[in-house]
Amino acid sequence: MPRKKQFGVDDVMHKAMVAFWDHGYRATSLQDLVECMGINRASLYDTFGDKHSLFIDTFHSYKIIYLKPFFAEKMKAYTPRQAILGLFEEVSDRVLKGEERNGCFVINTALELSPHDQKVAKIVNQSFSYIEKSFFRKMIERGQATGDISKSVVPISAARALLSLFIGLRVLSRSRPEKALLQSITNQVEDLLPRGDQTTLPDPIPHSFERPARHVYPEVARVG
Repeated sequence: MPRKKQFGVDDVMHKAMVAFWDHGYRATSLQDLVECMGINRASLYDTFGDKHSLFIDTFHSYKIIYLKPFFAEKMKAYTPRQAILGLFEEVSDRVLKGEERNGCFVINTALELSPHDQKVAKIVNQSFSYIEKSFFRKMIERGQATGDISKSVVPISAARALLSLFIGLRVLSRSRPEKALLQSITNQVEDLLPRGDQTTLPDPIPHSFERPARHVYPEVARVG
């Protein structure tokens, strides 16, 4: 009979994701993973295959647990223009406070691995496409329907520009977290989204697009 695993797969995969997010794929060694996950190498290989397969699993898990629910929450909680502007303002504010300098897991991975790894590039592109089409474009179209955003905005091109600005903001947050630079990005976002006829004043955005806590996270089935 096969031996029963003495650890939770979701739990150890979450720990691996934090390690990859902290240090990047290449700088995270197998020994680092064994130590942070609290399992031996044999268990790692038996459960996940190898380091690359484990990384792919953690990347899929990140999309399901953190990325999609985060944007879905913004879409439900705020008016379209508030959701988009608040995203940029919130990230900038947290970076300037020194609370969020590790960047975005997806963008970090895109810079490190996408040019040389087709599997990773595919997942990265799917994530970017989701942000562009299912958040930015949908919010613009919804905002135009309610009068929150001017009908002069072209949803497709504006969504692409917003994605580019978001990626730029995340890259600058790691390399040059200067207030003037980050504010210039937010200003461009405002210029891209002129108000429509019916608007409300923006509310503060309380939640953040941050690295998950090391010990608290939603219970979900493993995504492979």
